[in-house]
Amino acid sequence: MTNRERALNLLHFKPVDRLPAVHFGYWPELLVEWAEQGKIPAELSRGWGDGNDKDMELDKLIGWDYNWSHVHGPVMGLFPAFEKTVLEVLPDGTQRVQNSSGLIERMHPGVVSIPQEDDYLLKDREAFETLYKPKMQFSADRIDTEYWKKYNEEVYDKLDVPLGISLGSVLGDIRNMVSVIGMSYLMYDEDEDLFADIIDTYAEMQYRCVEAVLEAGARFDFGHFWEDICFNSGPLLSPAVFEELCARHYKRRCDLLRKYGIDLISLDCDGVTEKLQQTWLDNGVNILFPIEVGTWGDQFEPARNRFGTRQLGVGAMDKTALRKDKAAVDAELERIRRMVSLGGFIPCPDHRLMPGTKFELVQYYADEIKKIRP
Repeated sequence: MTNRERALNLLHFKPVDRLPAVHFGYWPELLVEWAEQGKIPAELSRGWGDGNDKDMELDKLIGWDYNWSHVHGPVMGLFPAFEKTVLEVLPDGTQRVQNSSGLIERMHPGVVSIPQEDDYLLKDREAFETLYKPKMQFSADRIDTEYWKKYNEEVYDKLDVPLGISLGSVLGDIRNMVSVIGMSYLMYDEDEDLFADIIDTYAEMQYRCVEAVLEAGARFDFGHFWEDICFNSGPLLSPAVFEELCARHYKRRCDLLRKYGIDLISLDCDGVTEKLQQTWLDNGVNILFPIEVGTWGDQFEPARNRFGTRQLGVGAMDKTALRKDKAAVDAELERIRRMVSLGGFIPCPDHRLMPGTKFELVQYYADEIKKIRP
């Protein structure tokens, strides 16, 4: 079977010859580590990205079948983006930087994790109307129509991986524009209609972008949202507010995909997602991803028990086992066998593989996962 056939069959509860070895990429620092250890060529530690040539070269070297995040789409963010600007350099070398979303961050020397949020531009209706709304409009410049007309011949038919169309972000991008704190103020302390107007404006643009790509005739195996609006104890906003402001935008995009025959729709959200799962599933999102295990444990089996076979999953493999030893990986493989037996599930490390991950354990996992017969 092909990789595409395996993925589509698994998520439609149909037979497959074996499980695919699927991953979700790497922290760049891990690739540097592996290059310094002589595990991979130095050139593969630079310029890596989801689904690019270096990603696929690493797949061959390690034993992966593919990266789930082979997702393609038009320009769906702020357009044009804000120019990245260094606003201030503090005595310790920390930089205050305005990023491409208009968020002001503190970039600390030597720190490679997520920057510290410091300030933001989108604080009121005037800032929305003058600075942001013009950048949230649909325009033909967002769509390379000729590329999408040739996409099937030049991309889809040449790659043996499931390919997704990016559906953008209903709320995650907006959170990136205003920070978690700023989003809270916009919801509760500012113009009561402003937050809804921001969401609606951004959603309309993204819907039209997706529509234009599909109208060009490009084929895809699944749709894919990115959100990241949960943390280690739940969502960053009230589920009731989320339902009120966001549900219809998921439904509209998911209905559009089903009109074009795409019935698999995944959504990337880290953290504990349990309180938002009902909204996603009821409005067309049927694949949880990457289903982080974290300190809170498995989230896929409880979701399957709650929603039945409507709820599909990709992910849920505790990637921290790949920093430990073979016994830890074997224990994780045993847990995965139980989840696979539920059907409608593709195991995948539950986020980017981080520094300290052992190359030989990743190779071992990729090899062993292929031996599992659903």
